[in-house]
Amino acid sequence: MVEQVASGYLGAAQIREIAAGLGMRPTKQWGQNFVVDANTVKRIVRLAAVTPEDSVVEVGPGLGSLTLALLPAAGHVTAVEVDPTLAQALPGTVGRLAPAYAERLTVVHADAMHLRELPDPQPTALVANLPYNVSVPVVLSFLEAFPTLERVLVMVQLEVAERLAASPGSKTYGVPSVKTAWYAAVRLAGTVPRSVFWPVPNVDSGLVSMQRRPAPDTAASRADTFACIDAAFAQRRKTLRAALAGWAGSAARAEECLRTAGIDPRTRGEQLGITQFAAITAARTALTA
Repeated sequence: MVEQVASGYLGAAQIREIAAGLGMRPTKQWGQNFVVDANTVKRIVRLAAVTPEDSVVEVGPGLGSLTLALLPAAGHVTAVEVDPTLAQALPGTVGRLAPAYAERLTVVHADAMHLRELPDPQPTALVANLPYNVSVPVVLSFLEAFPTLERVLVMVQLEVAERLAASPGSKTYGVPSVKTAWYAAVRLAGTVPRSVFWPVPNVDSGLVSMQRRPAPDTAASRADTFACIDAAFAQRRKTLRAALAGWAGSAARAEECLRTAGIDPRTRGEQLGITQFAAITAARTALTA
């Protein structure tokens, strides 16, 4: 029987014991790599700057190591878990190991990729160890669906973390970088070695911190701007005049949109920030009105 956790942090032996009690092993289907290092969990909670005023949403709580660390710090934690066995087991795990905080937990059995509503209290922070295969779409969809989210601190594959936090002109800058910038200021908050996970993945991880900010001041919609971004990076080696030809209707119209937005048509997509993509999109809207 796993003993009650006074510190709020699970060790590797306890995590494996909980898994054995459930008769489960991590599966690749749901990208399950559980954190077995208490110091890493402690670091995540500290970097997330969670307070009792926060309602935290955690995606992929797994066996509960991060959940148990978040509960004493937050006012409430809503844990979204796609694995039915883990979703069913988590309240019992918290009830046994941290009974003083059990009432702060709500478990939602759902696929975070398709989640657009959460029970109250609405989330102010997203803190999660995200499965590698869904990390970017989950972050973008949660920022869109839950405007109450003020902060994000997620652990993702290091390559993904670097892309999310990349600045215009860098080699790792791309669609995730630009789209995330619509919602938030993003920075790389640190790196995490693969050894802290069970099973050990083939890649290192990174911590990404996001602080929500107002969307660009533009007449262009988010959906239209994102379509422009997708077109620009679908052929990223081409100039924007060529890459946006299909999106704008022709290369000549693309050049007109670019010049109206004050951008050289010979520019490439990786050189522009979110404000400039919004300006291009607004120009197209004005020219086709």
